[in-house]
Amino acid sequence: MIELVPLQVVDDFLLNYNAGQALLVLFVLSVLAAVPLASRKVLSLNAIVFGLVFVLMPVSLASLSFRFLGVALLVVAPLLYATANR
Repeated sequence: MIELVPLQVVDDFLLNYNAGQALLVLFVLSVLAAVPLASRKVLSLNAIVFGLVFVLMPVSLASLSFRFLGVALLVVAPLLYATANR
């Protein structure tokens, strides 16, 4: 019988945290991955996408504070994009 060990590791990780916390970790990792590109447009597009994800995520999957984080990202990220040179 084939065992799905990688999926069990992911499942064990996600049982301890809610979806908002997991998405917050993904957001931080994606920002860290985009920093070497030295492009404020890429960072702002990343923030816009995660802002939409946080706003559209149901409150049953995460606390209401993640929705406020999404609104803040949707306000700040377009300003960052508009002022970016490259």
